[in-house]
Amino acid sequence: MVRLPLSPDELERGRRLGALLRSARGDRSMLDVALSAGISPETLRKIETGRIATPSFATIAAVSGVVGLSLDALWAEVHPVTAAAAGKGATGV
Repeated sequence: MVRLPLSPDELERGRRLGALLRSARGDRSMLDVALSAGISPETLRKIETGRIATPSFATIAAVSGVVGLSLDALWAEVHPVTAAAAGKGATGV
């Protein structure tokens, strides 16, 4: 299966996601966090650097849980416009 290239917006979201997870990891080692989340350190490194811009939900949920970051907080940071609009309801008012 051929994967379509990511849009600039998707790439930017991937960079924001990676930076947020890296910041939440703090002083913990990449190895410790990755193994606790059940992923490889290489996968975590690629997510944190934005090389994997669209990781699976399960992966993000696992890493977020290990670093103590709620999925709601993560979503608000990675998708600030859509998160703000969601607070206004379906009508956008």
